[in-house]
This record gives sequence, C-alpha cells and structure tokens, in this order.
Amino acid sequence: MFCNFVSPKFYKSTAMRKKLLFFIFLLTSFFNYAQVGINTSSPDPSSVLDIVSTTSGMLAPRMTTVQRNAIASPANGLLVYDTDLGLFYFYDNSSWKPLSSSQRNNYKLIKSEADLAAELVAGSGTTYLLDSNTYYEINGLITLSYPIELNNAYVSGEDTNNDILLRTTGNIFEGDTGGSVRNLTLQATAGSVFNLSEITNTQNLIFRDAVIVSSASVGSISGFNLVFFSIVQYVGNTTGIVFTNINQLLLNSEGWDGSNSGTYQTFVGNFEVIAKQGGFSEVVGATAAIDVLGITSLTGGGTLRTVDFFGGGNYINGPGTYTNYNFNTDWDVDCAGIPVEKDAVAAGNFYYDGPVTSGFSQNVNDGGTDEVQGNGTFASNNLFRFTTNGGNNGLQYEGLKSRQFQINATLSVRVINAAGNFYAFYIAVRNSGGTTILNESRSIVYIDSDAQIQNVAINQNTILNTNDVVEVHVQRLTGSGTDNLIIFSENLSIN
Repeated sequence: MFCNFVSPKFYKSTAMRKKLLFFIFLLTSFFNYAQVGINTSSPDPSSVLDIVSTTSGMLAPRMTTVQRNAIASPANGLLVYDTDLGLFYFYDNSSWKPLSSSQRNNYKLIKSEADLAAELVAGSGTTYLLDSNTYYEINGLITLSYPIELNNAYVSGEDTNNDILLRTTGNIFEGDTGGSVRNLTLQATAGSVFNLSEITNTQNLIFRDAVIVSSASVGSISGFNLVFFSIVQYVGNTTGIVFTNINQLLLNSEGWDGSNSGTYQTFVGNFEVIAKQGGFSEVVGATAAIDVLGITSLTGGGTLRTVDFFGGGNYINGPGTYTNYNFNTDWDVDCAGIPVEKDAVAAGNFYYDGPVTSGFSQNVNDGGTDEVQGNGTFASNNLFRFTTNGGNNGLQYEGLKSRQFQINATLSVRVINAAGNFYAFYIAVRNSGGTTILNESRSIVYIDSDAQIQNVAINQNTILNTNDVVEVHVQRLTGSGTDNLIIFSENLSIN
C-alpha cells in the first residue's frame, strides 16, 4: 500500500490561489457590468462614472489650439479646453466645435394660437409680445387674433408652404422692435404684413426664405438701422411696401409676380444705402415696380443690379434727371428691361446749331488759348451724367466716380488775315482750380489763304472728376495782331 503525503503548505497555497482567482473574477465582473463611483458608494445607474464633490471640480485636459489640432484621429465626443481661445472644444465627426456659453437655447413650438397665451399676457392682451432671443417654431397654419411684437425674437417655420401665419382682421407684425422671420408664408387679408416703426435707427429686421400672399398690403417699415429681405416671393397682394428712413436697406432675390397690384416698393426719406439685387418684377396692372421719388438723401448710394423687369407696365417712378432715364446720380443701375444707369456709361455731346454756310466768328489775339465759342449758338443731346455749361459748348461731368473718357471733337474753320500762320486746337478741362490745356490732344493747321477751309480732328483719353467741364480751345502759334476765326461746324462727344 502506498501512502501519499501532502504537505500542509500545499493545502494553504491552493486555498490562497482559489481566493485570488475568485477576487479577480469579482473585480472583472465589477468593471464589466457595474458603475464606478468616486466619493460615492451608489453611483447613478445611468452613468458609467459618477463623481461627487462639493468642493472640487473635474479638470479636462488643457492645451493650446495647435496642440488640440495635432491630436491624431480624435474620437467623436473628445473634450479638451483650448487655452488660447478660452473655450471648451469637442470633436464632432470631422471637426472641432466650441461649447459656447453665449449660444441661444430658448425654444418654443407653436402649433396653435393657444401656444402664444403667455405672450398675449405679456402684451397686455392686445399683442403677442415675444420673448427676446427666443426661437419660435411655427408648425402648420396659425390664425392670429392679435398682432405680433417681435421684440428681437426668432420666428421660423420648417416648410414655407405649410407653416403659415394668417391674420384676417389686422396686421401680422407691429411695434418698434426688430427680429428675424424665416421660412414662412404670411397672409394679412384685411391688413398689412408689416407695420413697424422705430425712431432711433438701432433696430434690425431679417426677413428671408418666405412668401407673402393675398394680403391687403405688404406694409411699411420705418426708422430701422438694418432691413434685410432675401429670397422672398410676393403673390396676389393689393399693394406693396413702403420703406422710410432706413440706414441700410438690403433686398436680395425678390420675386414680384404680375398678380400683385399697387406700387411694389416705395422708398421715402433718408437712407445710407439701398442695395437691391437679383430677382424679378413682373409689372402688368401695377402702378409701378419701384418708386424713388420720395427719397430725400442717399448718402452711401443706391444699387439696382440684375433685377429682371418685364410685363410691359410702368417699371420705375423716378426723378428722371436725364432724358429717357429713371434715376439720379446717386444710383448704379444695371438691370434687364430698364436703361443702364451708372458712371461707367456716362456720355454726351454738343454741336454748333447755326447756319452752316456762314458759321460764327470770334477774334483770336496774341497770347494764350481761347475757348472756341464766339457768337455761335450750340445745342446738345444724348446727355447722361453730363450737362451743358458755358453757353452750351462745354460739357460738365456729373458722375460721382472719377473715370476715364474718350473725347472726340471736329471743327471746320477758316481764318481771315492769317495766311502763312499756324494754329493749334486743343481739348481743355476746366474746374474750380482753373483751366488745363491737354497738350497731347493738339491738332495743328497751316493757313494758306483767307479762303481756305480747314477740317480739324481732335481726340483725347483723359480722366474726369465730378464737375469737370470739357471745352475746345484755339491758339495762334505764329503771327501777331488780331485774326478773325470763322467756325462753320463744331462738334464734341464724350463716352
């Protein structure tokens, strides 16, 4: 019989091994299936890690912008503190995004007029006074019993065609504050969409991606600092909108259907800038597409670009400073359907308008140059941003921007008592600083006899500034005494 002897140390060692394995099993199970708590024995069931403290915070990794951007393959949701920018940043799909404490987080869903009950109370039962810096999402058709005071809130729909604000008895937006209105259809069947008036020129109104339909009036906006309309369609409205005393008025990609009537857009009072770009105005039975007769001042200029005017109606009610044109020099206009009006196309001409066979005369003396004017009578036509000056035989530039012009002049002349002498004809520019003879324009003629008629051609490229006057001058280069210059024709054109 054999007897195995096992040392008591072996039993002790085996028992310890079993206890160690059991402890490892429990620890592994804990980390696999339980929550971790720091300073708490009962971590929240919804958390993986629950840290509790009333005296300290959790400190995220801190690094510069360069160090943050150098992190290789950051995981979505990775959080760091950017010491350069003083903001927390988290990684979202393909870029770092800031966690800004200034972000707006007020939100209210409006599915019926009842959802505006608190705003009606705030507006003393007569208006819906919106909460400033709050986003109001319009969902569906909302029929309003009272007007809305924007109070610098955000009002927006998700689907322009289906998210509608309707007012059947009055105005939709009233008051003296601005805000942002987007992605909506607006209809005021017996009133105005806008009835906004502010006197301090500090409020801003953003209105975009919207439709105004079948309203008695689009309305009026007065006294705002900035008004920006973009991608707006107007259909079936009885009359348009009046903008009064707006610092900066920006109108982009608006569509005025031929079903609208009245005057589409009227501008009154003082403006810093008016910029209307893109879109169209179909004018059929309407009074006008644009009325600028009431503008008092436009200090920064007006721009009307790439708007398509069609339909055959009256497109512009304007001051008509120049024959067959609609605007004054404050405007830069380049649109299909109406004349182009900008300094780049300024042009004009003048010509001698008397008997051709006898012409007109003037004396030429010793000394400098003389304007070719004499006792002739002159006329002009095709003037745009030019006016006649000095007896109609000078053209004064009225554009606001300096630009280069091509100047051409022709004359037919005869000189009495000057046989054997030389004469020069020039283009001259006169302004408040005096008269400048453009020597490079000179055309020289030699006088053979009293009966000889000379044809003179002059041309010059030169830059003209506002109020510069262009004239034709003559100078006797040889001889002395007084000669008699006979001019049978004198024409000058600028473009």
